Amino acid sequence: MNGDRDLRTLLGGIRPELNPGRYVLTLSPGPLPADLTPAVLITEPEGVTLVVRQEQADAAALAYDYVVGWITLSAQCAIEAVGLTAAVATELAAHGISCNVVAGYHHDHLFVPYERAEEAVGVLNDLALRAS
Repeated sequence: MNGDRDLRTLLGGIRPELNPGRYVLTLSPGPLPADLTPAVLITEPEGVTLVVRQEQADAAALAYDYVVGWITLSAQCAIEAVGLTAAVATELAAHGISCNVVAGYHHDHLFVPYERAEEAVGVLNDLALRAS
């Protein structure tokens, strides 16, 4: 995979994009319902963790207690790049915004409290400007 490795370059080009919709973190107690389209699926010993649209979780009667906004960092980041996750999480933490990060093949994805998602995008845009 090609992608940037230089932290300053990565931070300057993160271009955070808020995906539409409300998402939830939930645990699937068994086989996934056929109409469920998870944004993230992680298999753990305790079960399958999902990040899905809130309306899909409601329709499938999946329990959750955390509603998030999904932010995609559009920078092309090499998987072996060092420091981007730490820098982004540290900046959000400095503003009291919790963040769960998932690395995709091409982009990093952040899940932040839904009610603070637009604020988080602003914080990340400021971080990018300072790094440029």
